[in-house]
Amino acid sequence: MDKKKVVIGMSGGVDSSVAAYLLKKAGYDVVGVTMQIWQDEDSCTIESNGGCCGLSAVDDARRVASDLEIPYYVMNFKNEFKDNVMDYFVQEYLAGRTPNPCIACNRYVKWESLLKRSLDIGADYIATGHYARVVKLDNGRFTLMKSATAAKDQTYALYNLTQFQLEHTLMPVGEYTKDQIRKIAEEINLKVANKPDSQEICFIPDNNYARFIEENTDSIIEEGNFVTSDGEILGQHKGITHYTVGQRKGLNLALGYPVFVLEIRPETNEVVIGDSNQVFNEKLYADNLNFMSIPDLDDEMIVDAKIRYSHKGAKCTIRKIDKDLIECIFEEPQRAITPGQAVVFYDGDYVVGGGTITNKSPK
Repeated sequence: MDKKKVVIGMSGGVDSSVAAYLLKKAGYDVVGVTMQIWQDEDSCTIESNGGCCGLSAVDDARRVASDLEIPYYVMNFKNEFKDNVMDYFVQEYLAGRTPNPCIACNRYVKWESLLKRSLDIGADYIATGHYARVVKLDNGRFTLMKSATAAKDQTYALYNLTQFQLEHTLMPVGEYTKDQIRKIAEEINLKVANKPDSQEICFIPDNNYARFIEENTDSIIEEGNFVTSDGEILGQHKGITHYTVGQRKGLNLALGYPVFVLEIRPETNEVVIGDSNQVFNEKLYADNLNFMSIPDLDDEMIVDAKIRYSHKGAKCTIRKIDKDLIECIFEEPQRAITPGQAVVFYDGDYVVGGGTITNKSPK
């Protein structure tokens, strides 16, 4: 019987490197691939990009592939990355929302584009170094199960993968803790064993989102008013792309008490400000829905919901109120529910599904 072929996305980091090793050890025919997504042709600019975008990532991944004695290639996904991640990031901020570019990258670049190209060259699966587990349930559906380590669980950023994508995905490091993965890397003498994790958004290494948006849009980002919920003008803001819901720092408002961003209104170019109590809400709406463990939401369901990657999750009741709209009511109010971010629903350790938090209330 022929070995199953798997194409693994290699970022040059320890997780994907050990994932490649684990797959080869398990008997797969493993091919390593780094996705070229940087937009600059200037090598100095490319080199300065960290994370999964820099030339150093390619060098590290190629060296690991050589050590593991697996074939290695660099595939060009520049156009897919610009269209589905960078342009989306800019458009969302201009619309007053706070996007999660890693979720878009996972869905449309790392899976949709890489999987298609991998299947075209005869692969059976793609694989990544994400801390998550793909499982097939008794109802025949594929879903994600939280990783063995809550500290590194990455299911939140993967909630919108399709059934077809999950069926053709392997995530071998989901059974391990980060310390175990680093130990394996040390045992097999991988030079990336102690390489630090990338923290910033890969295409904005200096974390200056507003500058990046200004440089990548023809729109003029104008100053506007900070206002209270009832319309009182409190001062001037620098442009809506500088702010996100829940933000406290950088507002430069001396009101005698701490204030936070409650809402961003692109149609009037206003940033709504309030106190610490006003930043909590018990309800959200979400669209762009994707379900995993169930085909659709037919009845009300009690789940745990995460409203951002670092959120621990909170108990809530969800119900479908339109074809592509969910209402989620929390048992306790949650801080800084942010339009543009994902909300992901869990039943125990299993992903039920999720969507994008919207500031549009149902009609």
